[in-house]
Amino acid sequence: MGAALWLAAALVAFAAARLIPRGRRGWLAELVAALVVAIAAGFAATALDFGGWAEPEPRAGLFALLAAFAATGFVRLVTFWRAHALN
Repeated sequence: MGAALWLAAALVAFAAARLIPRGRRGWLAELVAALVVAIAAGFAATALDFGGWAEPEPRAGLFALLAAFAATGFVRLVTFWRAHALN
């Protein structure tokens, strides 16, 4: 259940990022970044002993959500910078 919360947090961050048009190019890189970082943040939350992969803990979900937001923002920043640095 905890891992499902991490994945749900990644999908929420991805959906929220898709609502912001600035820097939006492709969706696959953002989705992959959000999923990978949210899972890594979930395991980090488990290592920090607030939550686990089998139990839904709100703190771990929030940690995964914020990390996924940061990952999608970083992907947007890199793609926006690459698109405008070449011009």
